[in-house]
Amino acid sequence: MKKLEEYVRSIPDFPEPGIIFRDITTILQDADGLQLAIDTMQDCLKDVDVDVIVGTESRGFIFGVPIAYNLHKPFVPVRKKGKLPCETVSKSYDLEYGSATIEMHKDSIKPGQKVALVDDLIATGGTIEAAIQLIEELGGEVVKVVFLMELAGLKGRERLKGYDVASVLCYEGK
Repeated sequence: MKKLEEYVRSIPDFPEPGIIFRDITTILQDADGLQLAIDTMQDCLKDVDVDVIVGTESRGFIFGVPIAYNLHKPFVPVRKKGKLPCETVSKSYDLEYGSATIEMHKDSIKPGQKVALVDDLIATGGTIEAAIQLIEELGGEVVKVVFLMELAGLKGRERLKGYDVASVLCYEGK
């Protein structure tokens, strides 16, 4: 079987010159690659006491749901503003070119629940930092944050100091 990094397609000069875009659709489109990605991310949780898996829209859903299913844990989605039908809590955060707001249902995390947060990528860390704030606002405890891929050059991990963060693949650039 191939190594996980062999499934990632690297596209030079996208979206701008000097940037290498790391495309994970090639992982998703290959049954072995997808299984390896989910299994490897799930292995990051093997010794973690967790009550619920939380995933951020949208690729956090792709990896978070099968992990929750395999561990027989509930899954909670973090969505973009206006996508959830019940009462929500929200958090706005800055992006490179603007801002965004994410939401969770107000009743999705119970006080004291141990939460593992799953996403495909950590870049600047803004989305995950906002998701952590929402989880903690609802009384949850973030016990692990798992990413498929990390772009270390963007220093997103620095925003998550004090949290147990794991990334399966790490690229030094942006």
